[in-house]
Amino acid sequence: MFNRKFMEELFKPQELYSKKALRTVYDRLAHASIMRLNQASMDKLYDLMTMAFKHQVLLCPRPKDVLLVTFNHLDAIKGFIQDSPAILHQVEEIFRQLTETYGGLSAGEFQLIRQTLLTFFQDLHIRVSLFLKDKVQNSNGRFVLPVSGPVPWGTEVPGLIRMFDSKGKEVKKVEFKHGGNYVTAPKEGSFELYGDRVLKLGTNMYSMNRPVETHMSGASKNLAPRTQENIAPNPLAKEELNFLARLMGGMEIKKPSGPEPGFRLNLFTTDEEEEQAALTRPEELSYEVINIQATQDQQRNEELARIMGELEVTDQPRQSASKGDDLLAMMDGL
Repeated sequence: MFNRKFMEELFKPQELYSKKALRTVYDRLAHASIMRLNQASMDKLYDLMTMAFKHQVLLCPRPKDVLLVTFNHLDAIKGFIQDSPAILHQVEEIFRQLTETYGGLSAGEFQLIRQTLLTFFQDLHIRVSLFLKDKVQNSNGRFVLPVSGPVPWGTEVPGLIRMFDSKGKEVKKVEFKHGGNYVTAPKEGSFELYGDRVLKLGTNMYSMNRPVETHMSGASKNLAPRTQENIAPNPLAKEELNFLARLMGGMEIKKPSGPEPGFRLNLFTTDEEEEQAALTRPEELSYEVINIQATQDQQRNEELARIMGELEVTDQPRQSASKGDDLLAMMDGL
């Protein structure tokens, strides 16, 4: 994922990917390892990824905090690869590129980035059990916006209106009730390579007893109490995440013996549940990216072929010759 050529392509100025193109890139990353998912499991994994990211972008206190969310992602990855200096260097180089590219942007430019991302995800209202359990998502799939908690860094707690005359002199103050329980932000998150990001958005969603980012007023806020943060995640979940991180991060994995190396990842409790999900999933929510036959309709897949052609990394050995040299060969192979 952090190969230099791959990252150079991502940092080139370009139009936002279409949803179909994003799904194709995501499928390619997932199947670049020995992991194999069927259609129903891939749909569920993709839905979880998109809704989790939408939640993070939507609840950013200020537009610039989108960068802090990204740094939280990179910090988590760095924690997985401490024993691989070469890969750690690649991740730190991406951190420097992000800082160089986005560190000097104005608040308005960050707002444009945030608004563009939210526009991309605005029609997605998929319910996620983790969010529903924590009361940060409603039953209709929409997220609960905070009415209490820290205000964005650099802003004041609401409740006061100041009026000025034509000379800029303050002439009157009026207080109002805002209906929440806002407090001043304790400090600004660090934008350095190593530091306290303060913002929890973008950290491990599956940590036990993690604090809920969304604060709700009234009786609702007592439904999901979180009094103390425990940074130690569930051991089983940690092992799964560690293994996926090694696969996606490029750490060396020994090939299993046998003619078809790989394992099957099932995101459902039982095989029967997975089969039932595949049968009952609405047709409009299913993706048929893997079944594209570009040899029959070249124009239809021109965008995907161009994107994946740019992202193709040719200087790394392949784990399986059956996956093909490019997107179209990979799809035919699947």
